Amino acid sequence: MKELYELFVQSTGVCTDSRAVFANCIYFALKGDSFDGNKFANEALEKGANYAVIDDSSMKVSDKMILVDDVLKTLQQLANYHRRKLGTLIFGITGSNGKTTTKELLKSVLSEKFQVVATQGNLNNHIGVPLTLLSIQAETDIAIVEMGANHPEEIAFLCSIVEPDYGYITSIGKAHLEGFGSFEGVIKTKGELYDYLKKYNKTIFLNNDDALQKDLLKNYENVYSFGNQGNTKVKLKNTHPVEVIFENSALRKMTDGIEKPSLLGIGVLEEFTDSTTVVRSNLTGSYNFSNIGVAIAVGKYFKLPPEAIKRGIEKYIPTNNRSQIINLEGNTIFLDAYNANPSSMSAAIHNMLTIESFDKKVLILGDMFELGKFALTEHQNIVDLVESHPWKAVFFIGENFAKTSTKHPQFKTFDEFKQAFSFSQFSDCLILIKGSRGMALERVIL
Repeated sequence: MKELYELFVQSTGVCTDSRAVFANCIYFALKGDSFDGNKFANEALEKGANYAVIDDSSMKVSDKMILVDDVLKTLQQLANYHRRKLGTLIFGITGSNGKTTTKELLKSVLSEKFQVVATQGNLNNHIGVPLTLLSIQAETDIAIVEMGANHPEEIAFLCSIVEPDYGYITSIGKAHLEGFGSFEGVIKTKGELYDYLKKYNKTIFLNNDDALQKDLLKNYENVYSFGNQGNTKVKLKNTHPVEVIFENSALRKMTDGIEKPSLLGIGVLEEFTDSTTVVRSNLTGSYNFSNIGVAIAVGKYFKLPPEAIKRGIEKYIPTNNRSQIINLEGNTIFLDAYNANPSSMSAAIHNMLTIESFDKKVLILGDMFELGKFALTEHQNIVDLVESHPWKAVFFIGENFAKTSTKHPQFKTFDEFKQAFSFSQFSDCLILIKGSRGMALERVIL
């Protein structure tokens, strides 16, 4: 590993896709169900890679090909070796919902003071995590590493590569039930991050308003807590829904001279010593309160001044179909179509119910994937929740929703829905668009 690491240090980085090779990189010939990177090793060298790491001896036709037993394992070992060599502080994040939003908020806040590297996109698996670690530079102060899982023991394995110094679980919900087997399986797997941190007495950030997190951390002392309940290191006050703004007299009428938060924004108050700082994000939904809260807590832990924390949070604008607010044809669209599971779907629907500034509300909901034997039950639960409240219109899209019992229109495919739907049917409506990634419901607005 020492020899390979020396080659890595002299290179411009690593690449796992022969179509994206860049000059002087090291190409790792990964294999998948339908491809074998070994077959493209020579092509990678021709395109400018310094070396190619392969595990098929029959493909070794150059001295610049490094033969190993297992390319993926070698990539993971190199990432861990690099992590240990640099000793950069690493913040690990996992959770059922909100991982990427939290990661981006932390990056935005910490970048006000530090050189920060963070997981790009959602490269949070057994391949993406090593690539994130290998992107850390000598000048990097803090790396924020997002870790995802859909099977037991995957977070524990990723922790063995990352070796995080700090950690936070955003939420524990009904995601990937097919792979985890049950909600208890989700709890156990997500909790593997805390198991690692507790083993080495590392600092854990705790949402004190989350009973499940508190239970996972009972009797553990090295926590940095935040929330609006109990005795916390960072005290937050949630002002959602936004129509009710800071009316609590205990806040010393901090609303004087402060403009009303923009539509669908969340106001968060954090008591910095003797003063109160008002932070307004570009996010919507009470479920984002804890994501903002941990960004404030982490900023305070790393001794950022209130103004820097505020600036970092307020400059983050969600993209990539995550909590985006779009004005279209006289309607306000809440596009949250990057992914969905029963917990996040329920939270998004409840958020719609709290927004009082719209009389007319529309739901466009797509199937939730990877629920296995729980699929029909969980989709029917969402239908039942929807039907317990009045809406201007509701549309259910996907094979699972098509099997449920509902009074609202059901469409087995997106094409069927698209033929029946037009934004011209609606005006001055608040419209939620949410579904799993495979549904690609961002197509609704295209």
